[in-house]
Amino acid sequence: MNTKSDRNDRTYWLESLNKIAHPVLTALTRRELKQSMPVEMKKGTNRDHFSHLEAMARLLAGMAPWLEGEAEGEEEQLREYYGRLAREAISAGTDPDSPDYMNFEEDYQPIVDTAFLAQAILRAPIELWQKLDDRTKSHVADALKATRTRKPFFSNWLLFSAIIEAALYKIGEPDWDPVRVDYALKQMEQWYAGDGMYNDGPLFRFDYYNSYVIHPMLVDIIEAVGPEYSDWKAEKEEIMRRARRYAAIQERLISPEGTFPPTGRSLAYRFGAFHLLAQQALRRQLPDSISPEQIRCALTAVMKRTMEAAGTFTDEGWLTIGFCGHQPDIGEGYISTGSAYLCSLIFLPLGLPASDSFWSGPHADWTARKAWSGETFSIDQALKD
Repeated sequence: MNTKSDRNDRTYWLESLNKIAHPVLTALTRRELKQSMPVEMKKGTNRDHFSHLEAMARLLAGMAPWLEGEAEGEEEQLREYYGRLAREAISAGTDPDSPDYMNFEEDYQPIVDTAFLAQAILRAPIELWQKLDDRTKSHVADALKATRTRKPFFSNWLLFSAIIEAALYKIGEPDWDPVRVDYALKQMEQWYAGDGMYNDGPLFRFDYYNSYVIHPMLVDIIEAVGPEYSDWKAEKEEIMRRARRYAAIQERLISPEGTFPPTGRSLAYRFGAFHLLAQQALRRQLPDSISPEQIRCALTAVMKRTMEAAGTFTDEGWLTIGFCGHQPDIGEGYISTGSAYLCSLIFLPLGLPASDSFWSGPHADWTARKAWSGETFSIDQALKD
């Protein structure tokens, strides 16, 4: 999609979100997602039982703040339209009698994507929970609880179980399990590596999982259930401080051209790599050295480099596997079409009103653009633990 240089950034973001979301949600409202969505995957793997929940849950986790917000005019009509689609999609995906009923019970992958559905509910408790009919609410609660039959892997997966329990707590389920939350919080503290970064399990990995999962889920979990126990409450300030530092690191990874290093696993999540930076912008918790409009311009540049790459979408509008365009060889064995919808997590700042300085501020260069054009830019400072 080509855009004029003077096009409003928010309009471009909304058009991009619409392009990604529309095929998934409209198919679900017809209860035809399994029939319609192609499942591209690595040769020799079988992801058919997982890909559809991945697509729905990951998409909604990114859309949720916008759905929960308010807008004006045509955007408000679009938001209300997508709110209805999202609720119908959740109904279709969690109803055992639906042809699009999703896999919450078999194998391990559903733990991951039920967690993203839980995160979506935490981010939009009115639109994606309170407005559901009672039957769908019951189905959703059952789906969340169904993941308890398997234990998560000893890695960032601990946070998946924890955020599911946090969502059960927030929707009023009396049997939510604080032990799963406590274990995840305490283990992640043991895995803290320094300078705003966590190990992903016993070892440090230089990839984007601090952004895909670790920081955003720690923030959402501690916001949801932190007040329940004094030791959890005491952890909040440090979790938030580390998230701000990692946001500063992420902003500096964006090149003057809007590219970022293709390092680590799960690169098929594309600009979902900036989940944490987008979340910090949404929460107005950016480092003091970074302006909101600076982040808008940086993320817009990344979005354009990605969205406009040939092959990013099939002719029917479904996301393909790739980092910049269609690059199926970069998809690991756990990657399929539905996995790619994690890219939607970049859209979190759409939950800010158009009047917010993130959207209304003038164009501002981001750090790498300033640095490589000879302008003054702020010195980077490590987090002193």
